[in-house]
Amino acid sequence: MGQLPHLAASETLGDQAYAAIRDAIVSGDLVRGQKVTERGLAESLDISATPVREALRRLEQDRLVERTGPRSVRIAKFAAEELREFTLIGDSLRALAARLAAEKSTAAERRAMRAALDGADALLARAAGIEAGGEEERAAIEEILERMRAFHALVDRASGNATLLHMLDMVDAFGTDERRGAVLSEIGGDRRAAVEERYRQHRAIYEAIASGDGDLAAALMGAHSRAAGDSLIAGRFPA
Repeated sequence: MGQLPHLAASETLGDQAYAAIRDAIVSGDLVRGQKVTERGLAESLDISATPVREALRRLEQDRLVERTGPRSVRIAKFAAEELREFTLIGDSLRALAARLAAEKSTAAERRAMRAALDGADALLARAAGIEAGGEEERAAIEEILERMRAFHALVDRASGNATLLHMLDMVDAFGTDERRGAVLSEIGGDRRAAVEERYRQHRAIYEAIASGDGDLAAALMGAHSRAAGDSLIAGRFPA
């Protein structure tokens, strides 16, 4: 099990434990199907077992862990159909977020979106001078993908809908680490061409949002999200 960050004692220690364990699940530091104990998590977080127990109860309600014993849980794994349903929900929510961002985003929010994509654009230009197929190229591509993930987060926030943001946060907890791996696997052949295509999709979504075209923004985001979801399913459950 990866080392989790030590936490300082506070009145919200249960909340901190919940956030730390959830982040470890989402990032893949705690892998799907892995068995963990309250004691082990508490030692890793450098806190007592009580806030960890509270955190695990909440994570059970989120369906991110499954109880295997009085003091142990397993990080939840999902069947193909469940994962497909999660991605379908996420596709619809992301399309709605893009529509609302086109209708409600501020000039400052749109500047932040453009800046994230401009950063990705600069990284793409830099990557053009890197030898293909090596670790340096992979690191550059991961950095570009991180800029594009930042763009998605900005679009979500620009929707201005707290309920939608909460629902997206819940959906994103399912399969985020697998989705990241699926993207890198998908671009494993012609990495640059694939990531450049993703960049073009993001730029088109931004242009629709900036122009206030909610219908187009939703359609483009839905198509982009569905393509990413299909890659995730194919990577997890090949035919």
